[in-house]
Amino acid sequence: MKVLRSFLACGLAALALTACVTQPAPRATAPVDAAQAQANDQRRSALRDWDLSGRIAVSNGSRGGSGRIDWQQRAADYTIALSAPVTRQSWQLRGNDQGARLDGIAGGPREDADVEALLLSATGWTIPVRALQDWVRGTGAADNEFGPARQVYGNGGLPLKLEQAGWAIEYQEWYPAEAGAPQLPRRIVARKGTASVRLVVDDWDVGAH
Repeated sequence: MKVLRSFLACGLAALALTACVTQPAPRATAPVDAAQAQANDQRRSALRDWDLSGRIAVSNGSRGGSGRIDWQQRAADYTIALSAPVTRQSWQLRGNDQGARLDGIAGGPREDADVEALLLSATGWTIPVRALQDWVRGTGAADNEFGPARQVYGNGGLPLKLEQAGWAIEYQEWYPAEAGAPQLPRRIVARKGTASVRLVVDDWDVGAH
C-alpha cells in the first residue's frame, strides 16, 4: 500500500489545513439545561441522511496527512471520498454495517467486513469510521456496539466533549441552527492514544435527498 500511504502522508500534506491545526482556547462548562441538551441531541440523532464536505487531518503520532473530505451518509450506507487537489490523487471508501470497499489504492480495490481493519491495513491509521457517523453529528454511537457515551455540555446545551470506546472527542465550534437543520459541529478533534482525527466541516447538507 506504498502508493496510498505516500499519497496520504506526503501528497496531502501539501494542503494547508490551518483550521484543523489551530485549536481554539478551551471553553469553560456552563450550567446546562438538561431538557434543552436532550432535545438538541434528539434532533441531531434523527438525521439519517446527510452530506458534509470539509478538511480532515489524521495522525498516528509519528506521521500524518490531510486533505479534502466529502462524506455522504444514507441511513447505514456511507460513501467517503478523500482527495488531494495538488497531486490529483484520491480514494473512496464505501460501506455499511456489513463491510466496506476501498478504491483508489495500488493493487486494486480492497474489501473487508471490518472497515477499521481495512483502513488500518491500507493506511496504517486508526480511523473509527462507524462511530464517527454519529460523533460528527455531536451524538454518541450505539451503546450496544461501542459502550456507553459520556458527554460534557456547554453553552446552549451543546456538547463540549464526548468520551466513548476509548476515544475522546472535542467539539471546538458549532454551526447555528437553520431552517430544517439543527446546530451541527464545525470543528471536531477525536483522540485515542497516539491516534487523532481532526475535522473542519465547511458545509453540511441535511435537506431531503
